[in-house]
Amino acid sequence: QRDYIKDSQQLITADLDPRQNYIFGFHPHGVLVAGAFTNFCTYATGFRQLFPGLTTYLLLLPLWFRAPFFRDYIMCAGLIPSSKESASYPLCQRGGGNAVVIAVGGAPEALDAHPGTYNVMLAKKKGFIKMAMEHGAHLVPVFSFGENEVFDQVKNTRGTWLRWTQERLQNIMGVSLPLFHARGIFQYSFGLMPYRKPINTVVGRPIRVDRNEKPTAEELDALHQLYMDELSNLFEEHKENYGVDKDKHLIFV
Repeated sequence: QRDYIKDSQQLITADLDPRQNYIFGFHPHGVLVAGAFTNFCTYATGFRQLFPGLTTYLLLLPLWFRAPFFRDYIMCAGLIPSSKESASYPLCQRGGGNAVVIAVGGAPEALDAHPGTYNVMLAKKKGFIKMAMEHGAHLVPVFSFGENEVFDQVKNTRGTWLRWTQERLQNIMGVSLPLFHARGIFQYSFGLMPYRKPINTVVGRPIRVDRNEKPTAEELDALHQLYMDELSNLFEEHKENYGVDKDKHLIFV
């Protein structure tokens, strides 16, 4: 079934059974994960109507939960720390209806969030795959078209002193520091407000995962490859609908 609400900028490609638990792999991270927060935390785009019976939990770096007041705000929005224990708790609940949303590329991928680029840090990311197998949670690839378009970022090509500094700071602090800019409140030449560009989030078809508490390396690799193939197919199927050139393809890093 296909269902599209033009005002919400959210597209689904298949129904999700609310009796199951899911792990949504969100790509790309972008500068501020704006698409994931809007769709899966505020529900402003009609998620509850598109997927009745599902409750989403977006993972966020644990350090943000140490900030007074801000911690309460993000907890009210349904965010949880990106630790294995926190992510596992909703997936352990009987009866299903829970979806853990993981921006798989994490903070390092934010440094690649340049307009017109489609770099996805996924080639070596297998932790969420293993978690899905351990809990029997179905995997759902999600791609957010326009996520990298709402901010400009200072050029930080790999190998430059700026990128080296950003990566070192990210290793020390746990958060990346992309030097981004866009527009202001009363002018449109410079500022930290995002550009007024649409973000279209496409929720892919679920990949069935049978519970396997001790998967072998071969089983893990096979499911990881299947997930990458499904994400690539999702991108190729919908890219031209959202202004992406037909010669553009995902680059798995």
